[in-house]
Amino acid sequence: MNIIPAIDIIDGKCVRLTQGNYNQRKIYNEHPLEVAKQFEDHGIQYLHLVDLDGARANTIVNTKILEQIAGNTNLKIDFGGGLKTDEAIRIAFECGAHQVTGGSIAIKNKALFLKWVGTYGNNKIILGADIRNEKIAVNGWTEDTAINVFDFIAAYVKEGIQYIICTDISKDGLMKGSATDLYQKILKKFKDIKLIASGGIASIDELKKLSNIGVYGAIIGKAIYEGKITMNELQLFLTEKQ
Repeated sequence: MNIIPAIDIIDGKCVRLTQGNYNQRKIYNEHPLEVAKQFEDHGIQYLHLVDLDGARANTIVNTKILEQIAGNTNLKIDFGGGLKTDEAIRIAFECGAHQVTGGSIAIKNKALFLKWVGTYGNNKIILGADIRNEKIAVNGWTEDTAINVFDFIAAYVKEGIQYIICTDISKDGLMKGSATDLYQKILKKFKDIKLIASGGIASIDELKKLSNIGVYGAIIGKAIYEGKITMNELQLFLTEKQ
């Protein structure tokens, strides 16, 4: 299982929200590149970089941060937030993204999302399934839909999607455990996907559980910044898994 630390950006700073609430933000570092380098120094290979300004503005905003991290580390960056147009996704890849995540766009403009899959390949486009009560939420989690997560995933698996980030918004930022039961249900139904778990992870034991049920990757944010999971613990976990 891949360990994927998260860096969420507002005003060029590394922040974390609680349950996607922009009014419940905490600044952890004003220099995201420093944070990314610390991850790399401890054996991390992947990074989940989210442009929260972009998610709210419906257009990519923090391109300089993406460019800085991509240009000064070897991290494989999955970038999301504000990717609504061909121009935005082109810029994201030109600035160094290894993969991009589309969530809202996959709901609001399926044809465009599938065009990206066809253009860049299903190994470069990640489907973002942000859920609240097993229903999809969009636009930086500010808008709920009536779309069931299983129907949503099924529709895109038919189109060849492999990578899926599933975030349970009700657990995000609370550090009270991840949606393990939901992930098990998803993996039982869709056996060939590469499921990336996100939200609520707060311990190494939780990571071991996710690894044991077959999750492809785990995104960790607040637990790292609050010291619930140390970088040395993550490094040891990765070493043991090799």
